[in-house]
This record gives sequence, structure tokens and C-alpha cells, in this order.
Amino acid sequence: LFDLKLIFLLTALALSIKNNDGLVEEFFREEYKLNYLIGKFRVPFVSLIDGIVMGGGVGLSVHGTFRVATERTVFAMPETAIGLFPDVGGSFFLPRLKNKLGFYLGLTGARLSGEDVFEAGIATHYVHSKWIPELQSELINAKEINSRSIKTILDSYHRKSITSDREFCLNFCLPKIEKLFSVATVEELFHKLKEDGSQWATECLETMKKMVFFLNCILSVTDCLFQSPTSLKITLRQLKAGMWLEFRECFQMEYRISQRCVKEHDLTEGIRAALLDKDKTPKWIPGTLEEVTEEDIDKYFKVLPAERELYLP
Repeated sequence: LFDLKLIFLLTALALSIKNNDGLVEEFFREEYKLNYLIGKFRVPFVSLIDGIVMGGGVGLSVHGTFRVATERTVFAMPETAIGLFPDVGGSFFLPRLKNKLGFYLGLTGARLSGEDVFEAGIATHYVHSKWIPELQSELINAKEINSRSIKTILDSYHRKSITSDREFCLNFCLPKIEKLFSVATVEELFHKLKEDGSQWATECLETMKKMVFFLNCILSVTDCLFQSPTSLKITLRQLKAGMWLEFRECFQMEYRISQRCVKEHDLTEGIRAALLDKDKTPKWIPGTLEEVTEEDIDKYFKVLPAERELYLP
């Protein structure tokens, strides 16, 4: 059911972009409003992330007060592979992860699973899936509904689920991630990864050149798609800007970017290659990083006309 819904949604968006009927503008507006309101919700908001969470699913879960990962959780932000960028508030939460980890996740589309989602700081708790029904029941029947009481409940399930001596899967390369992803340009990042020469850096570079597009929930196999050069440059600037923006401002910036993306070639081409024709060979325009200038990227971040801006409470 999830597969069909996501395919239908992306296909509908692609057709809306082609027909210029305004649906895609309204979709992003309402999606970002909802994500923002979740982050501002006064009642404790608990997200049970018991499965694959990418793109829109991240926006519905990661801004909540509490985020619970399980051993079945798989997190990824692979939007650059369809000519988009890590939106739904990615410009707020990704730059705030430790050791430039958010830059790594946003630019490579790398995935994290299980306890690593907690260790990265994306989830606030880790609970084994066998405890989820019991946890849900206890939360529903809690006598007090406040952050302290909810945290106490979640902490108790976290303690009996977490592996105390387990190491974060990226611990070995966190210093390199922090060093290599503190760059001014995507070209510099590619150069530094190549210069580093380690197995991890080489694999990271190859991932960015030919990204593993993790949509096993949609496609029968794991497919490879070249990332959009424009999307990579948008993403780096977006994450660098998001470090200094407030929560509301991040969504407003992302909305401006989204409205420019839907007018350009790469988003429809990415969706076509992944979901419509399924040839897995998108033809990006421009096709190389060198062809994408800083002036090209500037236009994605410019303020929209007043009547088209995203206004949030």
C-alpha cells in the first residue's frame, strides 16, 4: 500500500509540474506547514519510526518532541537522486547533527538503520519492535500528558532495548566526515575525498557519483542513479544556510527552493527515470558540477513575490 501511494504521489506531482496546474505548489505549501506545526506542537508529539522513513516521512516524524527508532528503522534523505534536495525541514535538523553528519547524509543519501538512527541524534530513543504495542498502550493510557512523564515512559523502554556496548556504525570515520564535509563547494568535497584515498572516502565518492538510490519499497531491486549536479550544489548551500536560520525560516527557504525546482528540468527528469520510464538513467541539465555556477544556484534562494511566499504562524 505504501509503495502504491508513494508512486501515485510522485507521478501526480510530475504530471502537475508538466501541466502547470498549481497542484505541486499547493502540495509543498501544505506539506511544509504540517511539518512546521508538528515541530511547534505544544502537546508532546511521539513518532514511532518502525520501518523505512525517507523524504516526506522524515518531515512527519523528525520534528516531533520524541522520535523512537526500532531495529526495523531505515533512515535516508536521497532527494538529490531525483533532482530535488533534502527538504521537509532538512535544512534545520541536518546541520545540527554532530560532526557534520547531516551534511554527509544530505549530500550522499547514505542510509542509517536501527540503533544508529538513535546514535546519530535523529531519534531520541531506541525501542525494540517487540515492545512497541506495549509502549503504545502505556502512552495512550498515561495519567499525565507532559514531556516529563512521556520521557520517563520512553526512557524505561529505551533502557531495556539499547545495546550498551554497541558502537555507532560511523564512529570510525566521524573525524573524517567532520573534516571533509566542512567545505565551501561540492567540487572541493569531491577533490578532498579523492585526495584522502581511504577505502571509506573512495566509497563515499563513488556513492556521490553514482548514488545507491534506496527505494526498495518502490523498486524491486536497489538501483543506481546519478545525482543531479544542481541538486548537490543546492543542498550544500541549503545546509550551510540552515545552520544559522530559525525553524520557521528554514521552511520558508525550502519553499522558495521547491518552487524553483518544480520549474526546472531535473525534478521531472529524476521522477521520470525513477518511477515513470524506470530506465534509471536521468539526463541532468546541466550534466556536470562545473557547468552549474553559483549564479545558477542563487536564483533558487531568492525571495518569492509576496503573494507566493510561505507564511507560517
